[in-house]
Amino acid sequence: MTGRRIRVYLTHAPDARANYYGDEALAALREAAEVRLNETDRNLSGRELAEAAAGCDAIVSYRLSHGPAAVFENAPDLVAFLRCAVDIRDVDVGAASAQGVLVTRATPGFIPTVAELVLGMMVDLGRGISAATERYHRGEAPEVKAGRQLQGSTLGVIGYGAIGRRLAEMALALNMRVLVSDPRARAEDPRIAQVEQEELLSQADFVVCLAVATEETENLMDAAAFARMKRGAFFLNPGRGGLVDEAALRAALDSGHLAGAALDVGRAPDQMPTPELAAHPRVVATPHVGGLTPPATLHQAMDTVRQVRALAAGRLPEHAVNAEAAHRLARLGIKT
Repeated sequence: MTGRRIRVYLTHAPDARANYYGDEALAALREAAEVRLNETDRNLSGRELAEAAAGCDAIVSYRLSHGPAAVFENAPDLVAFLRCAVDIRDVDVGAASAQGVLVTRATPGFIPTVAELVLGMMVDLGRGISAATERYHRGEAPEVKAGRQLQGSTLGVIGYGAIGRRLAEMALALNMRVLVSDPRARAEDPRIAQVEQEELLSQADFVVCLAVATEETENLMDAAAFARMKRGAFFLNPGRGGLVDEAALRAALDSGHLAGAALDVGRAPDQMPTPELAAHPRVVATPHVGGLTPPATLHQAMDTVRQVRALAAGRLPEHAVNAEAAHRLARLGIKT
């Protein structure tokens, strides 16, 4: 060990700290290390981030403080880049490895909260809650019409990861029929039917897209996919904006083929729903808040605190993605 407290730069600007790195996590981080805060109102990245973190051993990075090669090429003191999120697609791990910098990620603490939001959106779509509320807010009487109940309806989950499994459990508790489609994961519960995506689309009343976002799944939900869905079905995207061809979704809504859609993500900055699509009268939208609850954000912030504690104790942190290349860890007495 170096015999000194390690130094950490927290990239979260004040508004991001308020939502994603609150007082409890910040206090714990300060117990573990000497902390320097981003006091600007901007999400720093590239060379600017490297300069702001000069002299620090570690950067704890908000998801909008990207990690391009310029960060690692201009931060000679940096030992570790700790992402306070699961997604590290905007971190140049190759460039970090070339400079000997460790990259870590957080684990998903948002599984129950995203599943709960999806369930709420399904109820909203099926019963027209948002549409009726908007009419009342305008001083108008909403149309009275029959809604869609969840019990007895069919849920189709594309992508049977942790959130998909949680959502399926909740749907079964509501006596929904559950279909899942995932080439990598199998549903072991005999009450869940594992089917190909085409069959799922043709049978589900509610289709929830939770596929992993990769080059192969870009625009997974395109015009052909929406055409396969049942007329009058609902589509929900709480996953990633790139999974959906938004022009195709708009066309399916405009034609009335789909009864509605719910979006927590899209192709606007920070994976926000695209405003023009979110404004569609058949769309219910939220501003990428699926994982934004205090328990969920505390979980991920505390992952980074534990990683800093490990560095301070001369241990390799959990959830490292390039430990074999992180030779700068030797500065903290850590062998890889």
